[in-house]
Amino acid sequence: MFICYRGQWFILLTLLIAFAVTYLPLPLWIDRFWPDWVSLVLIYWCMALPQRVNVGTAWVVGLFQDAACGALLGQHALALAVVAFLTVKTHQRIRVNPLWQQALSVLGLLIINQLLVSWINGVIGYPPRNWWYLAPALGGMLWWPWIFIALRDLRRRFRIS
Repeated sequence: MFICYRGQWFILLTLLIAFAVTYLPLPLWIDRFWPDWVSLVLIYWCMALPQRVNVGTAWVVGLFQDAACGALLGQHALALAVVAFLTVKTHQRIRVNPLWQQALSVLGLLIINQLLVSWINGVIGYPPRNWWYLAPALGGMLWWPWIFIALRDLRRRFRIS
């Protein structure tokens, strides 16, 4: 999975930073809309380098996310693998769109991620109390243009291909 290809360390570093930012303790009014940064960064790398970051990578990252947040093992792994599969399958169509249309596509992917995680929680006996569990997807949509531009510029600067 993480074999030493050129720039693989940078992809790993961005995912580690995304883990750290995702689990920052925040006030409730920000926390509701705080996106799942791991999903956002994974979506970017699946669109930018689908031959290197794909479903297998998403599965491993999801297992680490399950361990980090104490979730049922495989819960985030399944959701991220489905999102990575959909991203890799449609990356050529999404990449040619302007950023605001990409943000709408990312919103759809993040909603799928949130619904899968929520569905698995419901199956094991923890149903959502209200619709606020979809709010991080909206936050991710709003952050997408900045994430895309920042990671694209860094990818070009470090010549990661």
